[in-house]
Amino acid sequence: MDIFYPRCPILNPEVEVAHDHIYGKEIVVIKEGKIMEENLHSARLTGEELLSQLRRKNVFHLADVEFAVMEANGDITTLLKREKQPLTPKDMRINVSAMKEPQTVILDGKIMDEPLTNLGLNRKWMKQELDKIGISAENIFIAQVDSMGELYVDLFDDSIQLPPPSSKQLLLATLKKIEADFMTYALETKNQEWKQKYSHYAAEMKEISSRLEPHLKT
Repeated sequence: MDIFYPRCPILNPEVEVAHDHIYGKEIVVIKEGKIMEENLHSARLTGEELLSQLRRKNVFHLADVEFAVMEANGDITTLLKREKQPLTPKDMRINVSAMKEPQTVILDGKIMDEPLTNLGLNRKWMKQELDKIGISAENIFIAQVDSMGELYVDLFDDSIQLPPPSSKQLLLATLKKIEADFMTYALETKNQEWKQKYSHYAAEMKEISSRLEPHLKT
């Protein structure tokens, strides 16, 4: 017995029109850095409205846009020119470790020992960090530590203002973070030349931060 499988139907123009009417149709408004005026008119979008939509995407210069399309829901999706796209570790051929979720180290005023241990920290470190901001654990609703060792604190009493870190503390923390990043890059890259360079940069940053630390902690 022969079995015949039905062919997949090909949409004719009338069906395509109906489909676009029901589901909407994407319209290219910028192509290869050039505004498509006719398409903009078809989309019933003015130049000012286009600029407004781009600003919502944090795009303030038309010259930075390679491609933009108005989606069926009216949103504008943009692709920046390659030279305007943010530089990523992949662009620099750097292998980076995956971001780990923050660990909750204080909950309802109680210090959580297991998350601290998972981060390689302890209660002594926790007390030092809390002493820096002048807050006791009992006053904290939730405290978290991210994979970079940064502490986030939310208090029971939101009227209490936490002291912002001084510019000196921020500079010292930035230097130490750069040193740690270079060490991470040195450990993770398989390129021996770059491994040596990253290790050298890390050593230089350590020397700089060690020299400045006595002055930045005052």
